[in-house]
Amino acid sequence: MSIIDCLGLIAGGLSTGSLVPQLIRIIKIKSTKDISLEMFLISFLGLVCWLAFGILIKSIPIIVSNVLSISMVITIILYKLKYK
Repeated sequence: MSIIDCLGLIAGGLSTGSLVPQLIRIIKIKSTKDISLEMFLISFLGLVCWLAFGILIKSIPIIVSNVLSISMVITIILYKLKYK
């Protein structure tokens, strides 16, 4: 694995990991009133574009981090709709 791939995995891990505290808080307090549905919908679209880009250039770090991020963003969106 190249240093570029390692850097990509670290960057993807940190970006994806930034969603974890928000998701844990939503699950813990069972409330999404303080988060923006629009922001997460836009994030979802951006992540899908990044995933497509990663697939086209065959970049494992981009693919893995965006699949994980998309999963968490979808979960947050579903909680937002559930607790609306």
